[in-house]
Amino acid sequence: MNLDSLSQRQRAILAFIRVQLDETGYPPTIREIGEACDIASTSVVNYNLNKLVDGGFITRTPDKSRGIRINKDKDATVLEVPFRFAEDRNIIPVPMVGRIVASAPVPHPGDDFGYYYDTDDVIQVPRMMLGAADQEQVYALTVSGQSMIDSMISDGDVVILRRQEVARNGEMVAVWLSERNETTLKHFYDEGARVRLQPANPTMAPIYVDKDKIQVQGRVLAVWRKVN
Repeated sequence: MNLDSLSQRQRAILAFIRVQLDETGYPPTIREIGEACDIASTSVVNYNLNKLVDGGFITRTPDKSRGIRINKDKDATVLEVPFRFAEDRNIIPVPMVGRIVASAPVPHPGDDFGYYYDTDDVIQVPRMMLGAADQEQVYALTVSGQSMIDSMISDGDVVILRRQEVARNGEMVAVWLSERNETTLKHFYDEGARVRLQPANPTMAPIYVDKDKIQVQGRVLAVWRKVN
């Protein structure tokens, strides 16, 4: 991988690491990189650092907060890259971490709701869509299916969620059905010993699940609608 293959953000991070090493003799922390490159999310910084590792530009020591070094064969090119660039602080990058079914649930083995994601799989959303949610806890999923159509969510739309493990009655949540090894998007209702997962489509029946067989993964904050 060469320098031309890096995104603007990755070039900025790489250049700042070089500047920090030159000025202080030690590499920056993830938060220092975020502040210098106007990246609010530490998870986004971490993702791009891992991309630089994959490209052979840097090496990281996972158990050290400053465990970053630039590989010698890449060192000469880094100084040519400016590291500061402006971002609209009212626009927040939200990672697109996969798909979720809004119909009858389907197998989604090994689903971790995308702790790892691609640069191309980030959507820029207005900060106001997140409300008071911590940006570090927000992610997005593409909806597959029509079971939430009466909640104005169609196949191909994107839902923006906040990670959480509990839900109130009526909230729209992404849930993991552990016994079935399946995920789905539904309205949540606690009915005592069991949970009712209610679709927003009159042609579809609710799903009933024992409480110990369900894990709430996140609550829907907003919908990013597909434009035909």
